[in-house]
Amino acid sequence: MKKYFVTGIGTNVGKTLISALLCKYLKADYFKPIQSGTIEGTDSNLIKKLIPECITHTENYTLSLSASPHLAAAKENIKIDKNRLILPHTQNPLIIEGAGGLLVPINNELYIADLIKLFNAECILVISSYLGCINHALLSIDYIRNHNIPFKGIIFNGNFEQEIKSAILKKLQVEEFISEIPYVSDITPQTFNTLFLQFKNNLKTTL
Repeated sequence: MKKYFVTGIGTNVGKTLISALLCKYLKADYFKPIQSGTIEGTDSNLIKKLIPECITHTENYTLSLSASPHLAAAKENIKIDKNRLILPHTQNPLIIEGAGGLLVPINNELYIADLIKLFNAECILVISSYLGCINHALLSIDYIRNHNIPFKGIIFNGNFEQEIKSAILKKLQVEEFISEIPYVSDITPQTFNTLFLQFKNNLKTTL
């Protein structure tokens, strides 16, 4: 069973959108182990809106506050227990979505990066285009490699100047560039289907 863990170089970089594209392409299930910010809705609900046929699994933890898991849990007097962070049972490929970036704390001991190893998944890093994205991308890639995290590669989400893409890609193996999609401000089922075609057409490696 293929298991990919989708993380990002920061928050609001499009992890859920990329997760949805991967679910559709691989006919995979979706799982978000820790969901913060439930007062604003859940990422599982967005996945179901974009791909009604996708199987979404219940979160291990749901937290009301839109914040890092360790802070959101503290505000609700909840302790996130490593032993409760478990994968759902499925025979299908599985897309696992993290929260924020690699070093977002889960509790006093664990970071999102630790979940990737815990779940024995390959990491896919989402990179969006903003001032500072090169630094954040290269720091994330270095952390992945220095901590022996299984690494499938990167996906560009947004409109990148070629110089920015080149600065990031020169640190990667050719097969670690997975795909890219342009920025879309309003994600609807219609715009999602357009992005899916672009994602497939830009696919540069085997998933």
